[in-house]
Amino acid sequence: MPKVLILSTSHGASHLRASNALRKAMLQLHPGTDVRVVDGLEHCAAWFRLYYDSYEIPLRLWPGLWGWIEGFQHQQSSTGPLWLYRRGARPLFAFLRELAPEIVVAAEVGMCELAALAKREGGLRFFLAGIELMDFNQAWVQPEVDLYIATHPDLGLELVNAGAPSDRVLSCGMPIDPSFASLPSRPAMRAKLQLDQDLPVLLVLFGGTGFGKPGVMVQELRKVGAPFQAVFVAGKNARLEREARRLCRDLPHSRVLGWVDNMQEWMVAADLLLSKPGGGTLMEAAACGLPMLAHDPLPGNEQRTCRWIEKWQAGIWLKAPAQIAPALQRLFASRTELDSLRERASSIARPDAAKEAARAILAGCKSEVQPSTKSG
Repeated sequence: MPKVLILSTSHGASHLRASNALRKAMLQLHPGTDVRVVDGLEHCAAWFRLYYDSYEIPLRLWPGLWGWIEGFQHQQSSTGPLWLYRRGARPLFAFLRELAPEIVVAAEVGMCELAALAKREGGLRFFLAGIELMDFNQAWVQPEVDLYIATHPDLGLELVNAGAPSDRVLSCGMPIDPSFASLPSRPAMRAKLQLDQDLPVLLVLFGGTGFGKPGVMVQELRKVGAPFQAVFVAGKNARLEREARRLCRDLPHSRVLGWVDNMQEWMVAADLLLSKPGGGTLMEAAACGLPMLAHDPLPGNEQRTCRWIEKWQAGIWLKAPAQIAPALQRLFASRTELDSLRERASSIARPDAAKEAARAILAGCKSEVQPSTKSG
């Protein structure tokens, strides 16, 4: 079996979740395969990592400015100056030469650019696959990419329209953990998680890193007249978890959690998801037939995800906090509308995407690429 390197980053949670899901699927298909998930930035120069992470400054302090920057960058053939990438990624290129993988999978657009540079200018030979995680960018389209994994046919079409060869684009879905392909029943999960079987369940997520405004959400949830259960998952943000616990002390039927390793169980048990619109979260929820109420998207990719949610009718984009309570009130009162929304969410589900992607990548490498050689 070939040696596989999956290049990811710690930007958000989707990249690492998809990378680990793909690794797990490859190991399920071919136990014993050497599959490694690596944060590519950890193998780059320290100053380059600071540059790469600098987007967080305008994102947090001046979101409108970041939206303009990201919108401009979105249309460029590279996410940054190539001369800067060449210098900053020299340690990564050396790592690739030493490891000599037959397959490199890029789970983030910048990692795809760097891997393509290693093939183009470094003389390295490997099968290169890019996993587009609902973060389409013109820079994904590189001639050195042998296979693109697209989240949805609409996103696959974006890649083709941007110049990717159609025979290299596989719209099999975003890799999500294989556990989402074999889910228990909702009553069983509610019993296991000690949730009331008769009250609707709202799952509130703040992303893996815990980013959001729990005070705004709780204030709006108090306006919902009908009884319901609310489960808050704060991720790895201990401060946000403490704040949510304080705010929910007198919110009936509420529970606050930190990081959880059984997200698929909570999603199966829930009726609705109130969350920031991360692509990975959207596709995991869809696998559970769980509609997303997308709230407070960041400028750029998250807002584009909201537009896809609206087009696919996999949920509702709540454009202002004041829309939260009326939406919940209406959906909790109308089982027909809620069931219809759940069906539309299920229609975009691709629970076996990780295995489909793994098969395609391994088969593509076998048929198109000779064994990797180290380059001096």
